[in-house]
Amino acid sequence: MKKRLGAVLLAVAAVFTLVPVASAQGHAELTNIRTGKHDGFERIVLDMNGLPSNHQSRETGSVVNCGSGNPVPVQGNEILESVFHYAASYDENYNPTYTGPRNFSPAGLTNVKSIAFTCDFEATLGIAIGYDDPDSWHKVFTLTNPDRVVIDVYSR
Repeated sequence: MKKRLGAVLLAVAAVFTLVPVASAQGHAELTNIRTGKHDGFERIVLDMNGLPSNHQSRETGSVVNCGSGNPVPVQGNEILESVFHYAASYDENYNPTYTGPRNFSPAGLTNVKSIAFTCDFEATLGIAIGYDDPDSWHKVFTLTNPDRVVIDVYSR
């Protein structure tokens, strides 16, 4: 019984010790968005200071702004929305780290028609990618050194 109580107290102490440290590290900061055309796919790169803690992606017919609920216009026949947790376009003091466009058509791409922010609130960053080819598939992953999120949209 004493061993079990000791283990529980140690676990609770560890949680209270680690939570402030994790919070003090802040969130990943978006600094730039780059795009490129490759053989068989088009790439969107989100340059970051740090990396999001995790992300989810989904194909959807439409997207809305996470704060207002208003529709976000996205060009293209299909939409991939990715949400990145503990990421934003501003630093801990709310100074912008990304000052580029928030809804734009990337130059030089044929399948990807638009990139739009769907969320940038409370360290949650949402990005929608509009594309035309309904047979496209995609891959979302992170790379380090330097830190970045990569979204590849493949087409036939």
